[in-house]
Amino acid sequence: MNSETISEFIKKSGRPLSFKEIADAFGLKASQRKKLKRILKELLQQGKLVKNRKGLYLTVREASLVTGIFEAHREGYGFVIPDSAGESDIFIPPNSTMGAMHGDRVVARLEQKRRREGRIIRILERAVKRIVGTVERAGPVFYIQPRKKNITGQMVVAPGNIKFKEGDLVFAEVIHMAGRPPLTRVLKVFEKPQTPVQDIEILVHEYELPKKFPHNVSVSARQLLSKGISKRQFKNRIDLRELPTVTIDGENARDFDDAVSIKKTRKGFILWVHIADVTHYAGWNSALDIEARQRATSVYLPDRVIPMLPEELSENLCSLLPETPRLTFTVEMHFSSSGQRKQTRFYPSVIQTAQRMTYTSVRKILIDRDSEEIKKYRDLVPHFENMAELCEILKGRRKQRGSLDFDLPEPEVLLDIKGDPQAIIKAERNLAHYIIEEFMIAANEAVAEFLYSKAVPALYRIHEKPEAGKINYITRVLKNLGVLKHDIKPDMFSEVIEMIMGTPYEETVNYLILRSLKQARYSPENVGHFGLALDCYTHFTSPIRRYPDIVVHRILKEYLQKGKLSNEMLLQELLPAIAIHSSRMERRADEAERDAVQIMRVWFMKDRAGEEFDAKVTMVSPDGLRVRLEEYYIEGFLPVSNMIDDFYQFDEKRYCLTGLRKKRRFTIGTNLRVRVSRVSIEEREIVFDLL
Repeated sequence: MNSETISEFIKKSGRPLSFKEIADAFGLKASQRKKLKRILKELLQQGKLVKNRKGLYLTVREASLVTGIFEAHREGYGFVIPDSAGESDIFIPPNSTMGAMHGDRVVARLEQKRRREGRIIRILERAVKRIVGTVERAGPVFYIQPRKKNITGQMVVAPGNIKFKEGDLVFAEVIHMAGRPPLTRVLKVFEKPQTPVQDIEILVHEYELPKKFPHNVSVSARQLLSKGISKRQFKNRIDLRELPTVTIDGENARDFDDAVSIKKTRKGFILWVHIADVTHYAGWNSALDIEARQRATSVYLPDRVIPMLPEELSENLCSLLPETPRLTFTVEMHFSSSGQRKQTRFYPSVIQTAQRMTYTSVRKILIDRDSEEIKKYRDLVPHFENMAELCEILKGRRKQRGSLDFDLPEPEVLLDIKGDPQAIIKAERNLAHYIIEEFMIAANEAVAEFLYSKAVPALYRIHEKPEAGKINYITRVLKNLGVLKHDIKPDMFSEVIEMIMGTPYEETVNYLILRSLKQARYSPENVGHFGLALDCYTHFTSPIRRYPDIVVHRILKEYLQKGKLSNEMLLQELLPAIAIHSSRMERRADEAERDAVQIMRVWFMKDRAGEEFDAKVTMVSPDGLRVRLEEYYIEGFLPVSNMIDDFYQFDEKRYCLTGLRKKRRFTIGTNLRVRVSRVSIEEREIVFDLL
């Protein structure tokens, strides 16, 4: 008797069941009924079961309920993103949120099926347990205004031991959520940040990012490092140390979890993708494993990394350092000359990389044909040329099947020795980036296909099709821009991306399509990956920084060794929870990384009020324009109230702002000249005037 069998029994019964009916059906004695109560309580907490008013148990699906993550909007409404793969999001009006906050895991009742509109009826797990915000006062009552814009409403401050005053920036814990507004207790008062480094430190509190590893985890990591790697550990591994192998990463990378080797044959190519064998060191439910599962991902901020694994592993023992033997898991793929994968092998291995290459070095060799760089790495140059050839073939096949190839620029923050931003630029992406990207996609796909073909429980990286409403929005905007004359369907996105390549609208349209898509996430259910146009995909290639990859490694390794999984039922119970938690932690990391870049942007611009810049419109709303500077990779807001040369109205059909008198029109992609009006460190906001 376990949670899976209990849940399945209630589902198959087709009606609500009492505790006694369930216990009798399983023939449980009085001593065994305590375990049943515990299992039912866990299923209720997980949102898999609900209790009706008569105290009877039924599955959420039977009750027309949906469990998922609530995404709040600053206007008060939100959407529930269902846990189950393939279900459409549910719109939650402002008066139906039940006080749910952004990121909460909730149960929602679908009240209007056609419009996918519903009401939250239960909050399963609070995402926000601690907040950073500014203290405000109304008479004798103190409130906290949360700094995160997606946490709507103020929170009352309960009396405590920490002294604070109106205007202070504080760190507080939420002690009671049932009331409205929620009740908090101040834990810390921050001094006003004097540097961006201090501001990032506040951000770490804001997102509750873990700063230190627990003592037992640190001890385990140090012990493993002290033992090091011995030849005894090479047993039952294929020795690939003689294979010419390289890592290719950014200049500042410190954790190297993937390396590649290639050989050109008469029939095509053999590609070896070697991935750090983290599971060799972090056994299931060990202290290292439990901590990694909780963190779920590494977080990369401009001035620091908050790693998933201790540095002893992430930057040393597991990291594929140059000219050092390392334990790996290899995906060996044989491709035809047209890029079709003909044969795949998976096995534990030991490698020794010949060089730690950077994207810049490989670009100098392949694109710039830099004579000094070619001479320095002359033994490896033919291998890089083979990699480039296979990369182009794989990229072409991916394009052919309709994969969405967004080549969107990312901001890169250049720091000085004190940690202050010197410049914020568009990060360069070149052929070397594409080589690693294509090879990792190929390895992930190969692993996913193998596990799926064997019907082995696994974690998949899924990406569902966009909602119809988002498609309509994109169609209207593209028609207004003159890019399209007809309606589009999701399977036409790749054609649109190719059609606007090289035009002034390229980046803008790419962003619009990207924003219309659902977020990729983890799930034990395989529904395919829309963005990559794949029926089957997983994450396997980054176990140093992503926990789902560790899970997939563990499953693949055990299946290859035994031909089955020793505890398949337990795994099936755990995978949904790991998928939900890992997806949530990934979203938290993404938000923290975006906010950290924004902190660097406002500190970089803080003394530039009055300066003028060329810019481009990236988004239009009734309130104004979001614009990006041409000189720096910096975005800010241009409110309608600062556009004083005319009275501007928002045209919803054409998605533009138009002046009533001069008919000057601003839409996505419009070039304009702006002046820095105001920079707010506290609000992390840059505001412009129109010239």
